[in-house]
Amino acid sequence: MAYSQFTLEKIKINLGYQIVETFGTFKDMPIGVASPFLIELLGKFMPLALSIDTEKARSEFIVAPILFELKSLLKNRVSLFSGREFNVDADLGLTGYCDFLVSQSSEQLLIEAPVLALVEAKNDNISSGLGQCMAEMVAAQIFNDRKGHPIEWIYGVVTTGTNWKFLRLRDRAIEVDLNEYFLSDLGQLLGILQYCVKRDLIE
Repeated sequence: MAYSQFTLEKIKINLGYQIVETFGTFKDMPIGVASPFLIELLGKFMPLALSIDTEKARSEFIVAPILFELKSLLKNRVSLFSGREFNVDADLGLTGYCDFLVSQSSEQLLIEAPVLALVEAKNDNISSGLGQCMAEMVAAQIFNDRKGHPIEWIYGVVTTGTNWKFLRLRDRAIEVDLNEYFLSDLGQLLGILQYCVKRDLIE
């Protein structure tokens, strides 16, 4: 079984994780500041991405530039992976490719200390990506533990490019913030992403 085959039921039954619903968990994070470069880029790219209206277009023209900005804001102390194979535990079904992973390590050739998994929503349906995102978060937790570098919180994002939903994992519980955050408030998105990745950042 691959990450994309996980549902919320499989997260609870197969993996034994609790799913906790919250609201507004991430709404009071410090506001980030988007660079003029990102604002200009999205101003040009977003209409194209929305007119093409495919997952690939939204990924390339909206999500990837935002994650590149995150990497730049953190002075390249984090690494960013796109479409990389991340096979952690075949017995648990935690195998396959991740849309995006952000690591707390600056190592770019190998995945080290993944802290945030981002999944592109299928058919613009945020809920459709929750199971896959949670599975990737669990895989990141197991990966870090096995590498001898446990990270207290693992974060997840499911996005259509314009709508973003954030999750966080600690121990055996995954919190889902039922609130959605929007590309129209870019500063808030960047602030949340920076907060997620900066916690216990490897120096």
